[in-house]
Amino acid sequence: MTGSIWKRYGFVWVTLGFFIFSIIGHWLFGWFAYVNEQAQHNAPVQVSSYVTEMLRETFENWQSEFLQLLWQVGGLALLLWVGSPQSKEGDDRMEAKIDAILAAVDPKNADEIIDEIDREYAGRHTDPRWMKLAKQEHSGKG
Repeated sequence: MTGSIWKRYGFVWVTLGFFIFSIIGHWLFGWFAYVNEQAQHNAPVQVSSYVTEMLRETFENWQSEFLQLLWQVGGLALLLWVGSPQSKEGDDRMEAKIDAILAAVDPKNADEIIDEIDREYAGRHTDPRWMKLAKQEHSGKG
């Protein structure tokens, strides 16, 4: 990996900046609303009361919005990364079809081309059906 940490993680820094800006704005404007509400009720302005109210509001927002989105995005990314059956289904099926097309178009060189591609991409071929067919063809049983 080349480049500075600022370039490599640019999305994280921008997101963190938006988060800090929004949380400061939330608490700042919450303070103005709290002071206004206390004045309307002729009640004293107490920082401890304000902090309690703002923490409650902040956690309510996080629970309903932030955690839901975090799970949707983070959970999906995690499942794609670990290779859940749902995330691999389309790729394996498409790879098997492309391998079958290559075998139909150029049967003499298909295995060599597929092996070369698999070596270049660290043997990422995971479709058990195609691997079984390829082994049968290599052993002459096909």
